[in-house]
Amino acid sequence: MSEIFLLDEATMNRSMTRISYEIIEQYKSVDDLVLVGIKTRGVHIAKRLQKKIESIENQPVLLGEIDITLYRDDRHEPDPTVDPIINGTNIPFSLNGKNVVLVDDVIFTGRTVRSALNALMEYGRPKTISLAVLIDRGHRELPIRPDYVGKNIPTSKKEEILVKLHEVDDEECVTLKKV
Repeated sequence: MSEIFLLDEATMNRSMTRISYEIIEQYKSVDDLVLVGIKTRGVHIAKRLQKKIESIENQPVLLGEIDITLYRDDRHEPDPTVDPIINGTNIPFSLNGKNVVLVDDVIFTGRTVRSALNALMEYGRPKTISLAVLIDRGHRELPIRPDYVGKNIPTSKKEEILVKLHEVDDEECVTLKKV
């Protein structure tokens, strides 16, 4: 199947810069701000947002990584005796009283975010939790919506959005693929 090119590196960077400013405006202070990226691409986007916010505010921002594998409700293994691959969560600090921004590359049904919310609760009770995504493609199955969106790209359920990042894919773009 062919892929349709949607966003280039410059557009993706501008979207992340805008999201960074929106987060700063929302919280007024980054003192209690924590970014938590959902593995895998959400972590890389969270790291980029962290760098942008830190350069704007001249202040460090905490960063965590969360693996939702064990929290998914839509994981179906062909062989129930096979253990899922766990990539590890890294949140070496308490989330108590923090303003947490959960970060992912694409939001679709909302199930990944729901899983991430469940996983986050093991690390404390945040003051607030908001959601930042690079792409919102619609088709929610749960009442979850992002607070910060790089780009809304309406899709059909027979299409897939692919976010490609240098850190993972050796290229930087967003494409649409028919499935």
